[in-house]
Amino acid sequence: MDATGREHLGRKARADRALERAAAELELLLREACAALRPFPSFPNAFFTNAIECDPGAGGDPERGCVVVTEDGELRELEIGVDHEAVELTGSWDPVTARKEETRPLALHPRDYVLYAYGGLVAVTEALLERDGGEEEEDAP
Repeated sequence: MDATGREHLGRKARADRALERAAAELELLLREACAALRPFPSFPNAFFTNAIECDPGAGGDPERGCVVVTEDGELRELEIGVDHEAVELTGSWDPVTARKEETRPLALHPRDYVLYAYGGLVAVTEALLERDGGEEEEDAP
């Protein structure tokens, strides 16, 4: 490889390291924000899951399911459905018994992590501001 090719690859390597640093910083900020949000809110229409949806904007993967940030600041994919095994075992379509809520860890490229983590940080920050604003209004005479 000639000097020009090494220069191009060096530039890409620096960009990769910049993305990795940004992802690491966002991971820390997201964990801090989630730790400050107590109690952590339930996911809308969920029975058992405390999480906030991450909106990655136009850069998100349309094939990826619902990405949420959980109480511990982790990004996970949330799937809500019916637990057919529980229905068969109990013989009941009770909404609570039949409910299946599952979060799965995500393996994201730093570029994608930055998008989802930033969306999650924005959502958690909005929840914190709403909570804090609500407390101030309640304390007002």
